[in-house]
Amino acid sequence: MTPQLIKIESIPDLVDQVYRSLLDAISEGSLAPGARIMQEDIAEQLAVSRQPVLQALRLLKKDGFVLDAPGRGVLVAPLDVGWLTQIYQVRSALDALAAGLAARARFRMDPALISQGRTAARSNDIKAMIAADAQFHAAIYAASNNPLIAQTAQLHWHHIRRAMGAVLQVSTMRESIWDEHEAIANAIANGDEAKAESLIRQHVDDASRNLSGLLSTALQPTPPAAALPA
Repeated sequence: MTPQLIKIESIPDLVDQVYRSLLDAISEGSLAPGARIMQEDIAEQLAVSRQPVLQALRLLKKDGFVLDAPGRGVLVAPLDVGWLTQIYQVRSALDALAAGLAARARFRMDPALISQGRTAARSNDIKAMIAADAQFHAAIYAASNNPLIAQTAQLHWHHIRRAMGAVLQVSTMRESIWDEHEAIANAIANGDEAKAESLIRQHVDDASRNLSGLLSTALQPTPPAAALPA
């Protein structure tokens, strides 16, 4: 007779939780490029042992978000403008493809997404701004009915998110981004493939140029140790 066993609830993966917490802080700029990461401090803040912190840092190092600095421990890796420019070149092509396909379907963007983005920009909420931007572009990817577009874009999303976090700290163009988003959404809804593709290419290419110009301002040296946001 098969015994009736009580289902065991899954135990949260501490390494994954620490990894995601640190990645969020790095991506949103709370842990800026050059910031020193102290294992003991992170373990204390997250109320975990040092072991999952050490393993999470190894994963972050493999993914290019942190690096070893002789005599200084682990530091948040600098942003490579050249490499990010290449990522944005790929994103420009993907977004144009997605916008054109979405325009064929005359996809209508939820107005709430535009409204949420404008609200986040006015409130200077960096995390909310990045989330709203991601939702806007994800909606266009979904409307393209080509899942490979979203899957390809997702490969480098955390690096793009990190660049956005650094730039938005000093950018004065936060609200105008949503004017561009609204124009793109209107072109898609009107079924104007050429205009939708052109506008979103310009939008992404402008973001890449702004990134290159603003990183020198955004990425200033940070204190020797940094804390995760409460």
